Amino acid sequence: MKNFQSNAWLLPQTVLIIGTYDKDGKPNAMNAAWAGQWDQHEIMISLGSHQTTDNLKENPDFTVAFATTETMVASDYVGLVSGRKSPDKVQKTGWTVEKAPDVNAPIFKEFPMVLECRAKQKIDESSTGCYLVAEIVNILCDEKYLAEDGKPDVEKMQLITFDPVHHTYIQLGKTVGHAFSAGKQLK
Repeated sequence: MKNFQSNAWLLPQTVLIIGTYDKDGKPNAMNAAWAGQWDQHEIMISLGSHQTTDNLKENPDFTVAFATTETMVASDYVGLVSGRKSPDKVQKTGWTVEKAPDVNAPIFKEFPMVLECRAKQKIDESSTGCYLVAEIVNILCDEKYLAEDGKPDVEKMQLITFDPVHHTYIQLGKTVGHAFSAGKQLK
């Protein structure tokens, strides 16, 4: 095996779009990949110092959208451009913005699935950022992305993952097995 030293190459990495309002109610979006499930109804996101972190100091509510092949260009853009320097960056994406039904945060309608969240805790908060633990208040999914069982269909959404090794986006593929079932073959 080839040695690559220490790198944050945890795969796959989600491509999340964090939606917040600033103190004047203007929507902001940022791209985040360092996140994961914290508990059954909570997530954790590693955030640097951004307009988003400024916004969360004013209002603990935010949304999390999952980037797709279709939203990739604009999703990458909101990760390249700072809301502090480009206050019109959401307008440039062309996304349709509406207020989330259960939290005080924007939804970008072009995304198939959105988590409505509320910040619960900031761990190791400093001038460079924090680890944000948030409660999932509600999940919204466009009905055209539902499977036959009425639940979100990940394959239909064409979600993308960030490849930190090559700095690329990869579309998630097909189902290859069933969790809590495939391993029963070895019992």
